[in-house]
Amino acid sequence: MQRFIIILSILLICTTGFGQSAEELYNRGNLKSKEGDELGALEDYSLAIIAKPDFTHAYFNRGCSKADLGDHAGAIEDYTAAIRLSPNISLYYYNRGCSKSDLKNHYGAIQDFDEAIRLDPKSSRIYYNRGNSKSDLSDERGAIQDYSMAIKLNQNDPVAFYNRGHSKAVLFDFRGAILDYNKAIKLKPKYAEAYASRGFCKHKIDDEKGALLDYSKAIEINPEYTHAFKNRGLTKINLGDKYGGCLDLSKAGELGYKEAYDLIEQYCK
Repeated sequence: MQRFIIILSILLICTTGFGQSAEELYNRGNLKSKEGDELGALEDYSLAIIAKPDFTHAYFNRGCSKADLGDHAGAIEDYTAAIRLSPNISLYYYNRGCSKSDLKNHYGAIQDFDEAIRLDPKSSRIYYNRGNSKSDLSDERGAIQDYSMAIKLNQNDPVAFYNRGHSKAVLFDFRGAILDYNKAIKLKPKYAEAYASRGFCKHKIDDEKGALLDYSKAIEINPEYTHAFKNRGLTKINLGDKYGGCLDLSKAGELGYKEAYDLIEQYCK
């Protein structure tokens, strides 16, 4: 999940016992976060909160640091504190929704994304992430609606097209999915996953030669793309190239796809 941190210089007069103002501690935390020292940033944000218990931005940024460190439950607590102090900031709900999603609380995430959208209805990233949560709950139709809104607001996001294509494929709209994968590839020419997924959809509409080309392109971009080797192997076998197909299945097995050996036993004797 993509999160955003607030970087602001705020003039405050509250100080800690060490003579540093909450503003100084907060700004020092921002610098540490920018340098990748999230533990140091977390410590400074905590000191800033001690100096000024209603320091909204310090709670929010501490939540961001906790999330970056994998403490999503702690991040949610801080985002909630920030929301309690400033309940009309879309970003606070958005980030809390991201952490809830990371904890697989997709219903809770959607509730936060709903509120974030109410406060900021022109943010493509919120629709995109709400779409992800809906897809995780198998609500692919709802996900498509959100991805479509995200695309309407930002037509240059290849991942939104890719994810909408995935949802369409789950709903057996393989031709519609192919159109979305085409757009994703146009925006990101080295998008191996989009080539592989488009190849699968071409296979589902009996375009085996087209599928073969896409799997090969995915492998060209990512030579360790296990599932692309597996799918290309099966496609080659379907096209009568048993030898080449079995070599691809063997490569998939070498890369860690254990089920490849069951397929080899089935098709390569």
